[in-house]
Amino acid sequence: MQTNQDTLNKWVNDYTDELLSRAVYKVSDIENAKDLVQDTFLVASKNINSFKHKSNPKTWLFSILNNKISDFYRKKYRQDTKVNIDISSFFTETGDWIPEKQPHTWQNSEKNLLDDLAFVEIMNYCLEHLPHKFNALIKMKYYSEKNPEEICQELEISPSNMWQIMHRAKLKLRECIENGWFKNN
Repeated sequence: MQTNQDTLNKWVNDYTDELLSRAVYKVSDIENAKDLVQDTFLVASKNINSFKHKSNPKTWLFSILNNKISDFYRKKYRQDTKVNIDISSFFTETGDWIPEKQPHTWQNSEKNLLDDLAFVEIMNYCLEHLPHKFNALIKMKYYSEKNPEEICQELEISPSNMWQIMHRAKLKLRECIENGWFKNN
């Protein structure tokens, strides 16, 4: 007869690599991903008796991991972040772009920018150096592919607040990428 510990050991051996791969993709950091996978197995070990074997263990473990990822972003979002972005610094009094703040066209005639490893490196650097709230929203929307309703519910914010933060995050991300990439190329 297989014990719960034997079952858990088998799951760790069978699913750790896939869980880790998914976590790295979702949080873009190997150390945080390892912690999330470890937390996933801790939850599984505490609740193994509630697993009814009606679904594949992999499905159950991935649902635990997805909840842990949501918790990770919720916690990251709630970290005290004071960011003052004066959006008016991008525009004149009449609402026109200030020439040096105006967005540039992001086109690379020969290839897609995401195929350029140097560009991706700059983009990841800029993303990781955004304030926590900005980073969390961008990753939840574009990496985790959550819809706005899910994001608002998980972070307990209003849709207008989410879109305002998202707009500011995109402005900061764009400014960083333009300064780190386009001015140097």
